[in-house]
Amino acid sequence: MDDADAIEVLLVEDDPVLAELLRAQIAEAGHRGAHVGDRESALAALRGNEAIGIALVDLGLPPHPNEIREGVRLIEQALLERPALKILVLTGQDQQAAAFAAVRAGAFDFIAKPAPAARILAAIERARLFLANERALRAQGEARITIAARLKDGLKEAGESAEERLLRQVLNDTGYNVAEAARRLGLPRENLYYFLKKYGIQRNA
Repeated sequence: MDDADAIEVLLVEDDPVLAELLRAQIAEAGHRGAHVGDRESALAALRGNEAIGIALVDLGLPPHPNEIREGVRLIEQALLERPALKILVLTGQDQQAAAFAAVRAGAFDFIAKPAPAARILAAIERARLFLANERALRAQGEARITIAARLKDGLKEAGESAEERLLRQVLNDTGYNVAEAARRLGLPRENLYYFLKKYGIQRNA
């Protein structure tokens, strides 16, 4: 893989031995990236590096490494700020419950531990291809968004979730340039400010 095709992968794993193994495998496949061991560090890394397009996330993170809640919370927060991010979940927790929670939170793929390097790298490659094609769509003025909506909340709630996700994605794509985001969305700038206030969106919210 040449530099043009390389993509930055954020590895979120609190086991230092496994993290080093995964980091070496990812690097050997030609992907640049970084490693962190907890949710807050992962969010900080995402906020500090727009080039990260894929995150490989262990659900069992401190301070609750034997549960999935920290990992699920990370997925939700990361996708709220970076809607186009592809999150690959890697976990040794209860597979059925973990897979359901991860998919519900917006994960792109689920990989159960222990997993061979070939499977992990194949998942990263699928995510990379999705990213490339979604970027091509956005270059043509289209956006692919995904949401998880509770049916009992009705159409209005689902519509607002999609509206917020689209708004955050366009803002992220434009580096939070309000004038450019308004142009892409076909909105007067003052209307965009209304939506920013409505959803409480700030540059590093």
